Amino acid sequence: MSDLFAVDLALGLSPDVPAAVLDVLRQHLGLDAESGGSGMGDEVPGFVPLLFCRGPAKRIGGVLTGELVRGDGHWSLTARQEIHAGLLPELEELVEMLARNARTEGVIGRARFHEDDIPELLISRSGKMVRMPLRAAESADS
Repeated sequence: MSDLFAVDLALGLSPDVPAAVLDVLRQHLGLDAESGGSGMGDEVPGFVPLLFCRGPAKRIGGVLTGELVRGDGHWSLTARQEIHAGLLPELEELVEMLARNARTEGVIGRARFHEDDIPELLISRSGKMVRMPLRAAESADS
């Protein structure tokens, strides 16, 4: 048993997202803010990039990815990562920043303990990140 969470993010960022927010996001994705190359946040002591893994997932199945793409006047982010439970405070801080800068309200991601079947939704509501735990549907037999 390990303390991993499957985290999926998918959202558009508002057209006026500050450059500083994009820089932080690029660092988490493992991209240098200026060149688009590798730059793992070395300038911030203790910084751990949360969205930089690529390739086969070790525990959650599928592929780990992280993409930030500009199009039609806004930025779009899609990421799927395995995050250790010890990094959940940093993840929450990142998702809160994304919620403040989300283009629209609604679901911006989900997080699931890798051994559970049901995720928790991450929602942008009025610029704040809201968690919505899901639960299994009740059986018609009960």
